[in-house]
Amino acid sequence: MSSTSLKLRFGQSAGANLLLFSVTLAELTFLLLQTPKITFVDWIYVSQHLLILAIAFTRGRPVAQDHSLPTSVAVIVSYAYPYAQVALLQQIPGDVGWPTAGLVLVTIAAFLSLASLLTLRRSFGIRPALRSLVTNGPYRFVRHPIYLAYMIGDVGYNLQEWNFGTVALVLFGWASLLYRIQAEEQLLSQNGNWKKYAASVRYRLFPGLW
Repeated sequence: MSSTSLKLRFGQSAGANLLLFSVTLAELTFLLLQTPKITFVDWIYVSQHLLILAIAFTRGRPVAQDHSLPTSVAVIVSYAYPYAQVALLQQIPGDVGWPTAGLVLVTIAAFLSLASLLTLRRSFGIRPALRSLVTNGPYRFVRHPIYLAYMIGDVGYNLQEWNFGTVALVLFGWASLLYRIQAEEQLLSQNGNWKKYAASVRYRLFPGLW
């Protein structure tokens, strides 16, 4: 491989890692600024963001990555919709649903998300990409447990406080997550072990459903 190709590959990898670092740092800053009192669950999410900051500059370059416009839009939406809900509730206060059940679901989501991230480690990224095929931990039960955690958390937060705007944002966000799943699996199918894994772990998100 020529020195020019090596520089190009290093530049692309560094750019992707810088993007992950920047987005995660912005998320962490927003979380700390918008949370006057840090609860136990909040600390779990803070620890996840700190872990991702460490992961950002230890990852290798992916074998393949999806840079298409539809996927880029889906990625932006999937990262933005939780914060859009927070902003909306600051402008238009919502109704209280079932706070206790909401807290339980948010806590479950936080632990599932952390477990998924600890399992993914350097395979984690913003864009759909093929780095390595992770099949252990929560990935033994569903193929996209981190997205399942996001959805469980969305339900939990809306049980704590919701309005029609937050529900609409959640549905819009879930559509973006479903699109990301399809895009990710299209790349992961290039891995030689994918067919065996997909056959043994049949469900993408919800065991027994899909």
